[in-house]
Amino acid sequence: MSIQPQRNKKSKSYFRSLMLVLLILGAGYVAKISYFTPPTDFAGPGRDSVVVTVEPGDTLAKVANRLKDAGVVASVDRFLFLAGQDSNSSSIQPGSYDLKLEMSAQQALRDLIAGDNRTENGIVITEGSTVRSIISKLAQRTNTPLADFQYELDNPEQLGLPQWAQGDAEGFLFPATYHFVAGTSARAMLRQMVAEFAIQSAAIDLENAAKKMGRTPMEILITASLAQAESHPRDFAKVARVVYNRLGIGMMLQFDSTVNYGLGQSPVLLDSDQLAIDTDYNTYMRLGLTPTPINNPGLEAIQAALAPEAGSWIYFVTVDLASKLTKFTDSYAQFLEYKSELLDYCANNRSEC
Repeated sequence: MSIQPQRNKKSKSYFRSLMLVLLILGAGYVAKISYFTPPTDFAGPGRDSVVVTVEPGDTLAKVANRLKDAGVVASVDRFLFLAGQDSNSSSIQPGSYDLKLEMSAQQALRDLIAGDNRTENGIVITEGSTVRSIISKLAQRTNTPLADFQYELDNPEQLGLPQWAQGDAEGFLFPATYHFVAGTSARAMLRQMVAEFAIQSAAIDLENAAKKMGRTPMEILITASLAQAESHPRDFAKVARVVYNRLGIGMMLQFDSTVNYGLGQSPVLLDSDQLAIDTDYNTYMRLGLTPTPINNPGLEAIQAALAPEAGSWIYFVTVDLASKLTKFTDSYAQFLEYKSELLDYCANNRSEC
């Protein structure tokens, strides 16, 4: 009676060991099959022209993701696998490369390493630039007709805008330094800027972060553009809080920057006649956020809109335009005092106002 249990234990132990070995071998076999299954790839030299920018300090992984987002390669994994087999991959230089849509990963890697289609001259798009100012700069710097950019903006289906942009590029031309080779089309330039927005917004998980706040990504982007236009980066999160506080109590935003955007101008102080012009962007006459962003905000402003500073402020005034000193309050009387400070400043510094 004492021997039988021992035999059962040995046989059970042997069975368990055998099953474990089979599972391990099976897992290894599956892993080999998965590992050696080639990632998807495009065949052939590609079609149409697209410009992809490699920024200083970019890793190969970031380059691969840029290529994938721009529609150049079909698979990030395939590009990285090939790059890992080629020691020359480490010699890829910053700049903009004139590539093709739907290239094979091998050809894209070769073109980047060769660098024959690269330019180093950068066009700086600053945070808070409007679409109007951006296309004007691009047209001037690249000798591309302004009408070409306007056509693409009026027919935005090929620009890669997210569905929630509703066909308007304002807010989606991400501010950065861009490098365009000679002959790059207006569409390719705008598409590259939209692709950069996609990369940056994905990095901070914009859509899900907005959802967690109970807001839409468009509301976040509009708020970011207001903060970008109205304040210094150190105050972005406070201005975002003012926006949300005013929306929360049903108060009009009453931002001069939105009125200026609707009128296509940029003075600091507006007169009563200008404030009385009814446009979709006149937040002295219309409740709620503007229909679209009023500029193309940078990442810092977008992050501030996602993480506003805690506070009860509903007013703010930039009282010193040189230092961008801005004062916040929840008192209307205090607000009037701050506004008086601004008027005094402008009286002594008329060229800045």
